[in-house]
Amino acid sequence: MPRTAVRPYLIAKDEDGAYRITTRTTRLNSQGYPLVTATLIEDSFPSLATARAYVRREFRAEPTDIATK
Repeated sequence: MPRTAVRPYLIAKDEDGAYRITTRTTRLNSQGYPLVTATLIEDSFPSLATARAYVRREFRAEPTDIATK
């Protein structure tokens, strides 16, 4: 089974049209299987660009660390 790395930041559009950020942490269990914990940030953003800028500024994320949905 291939195990692809999960990007630590996910930006997704909610049902109201605002963009929300989810931070994800990955750890491995004793058998090497990845376990992902996701936490939704309370803030919402009017555009994808502002959400992406917030992640880069606050979390010092690289562009390759950010996934969009």
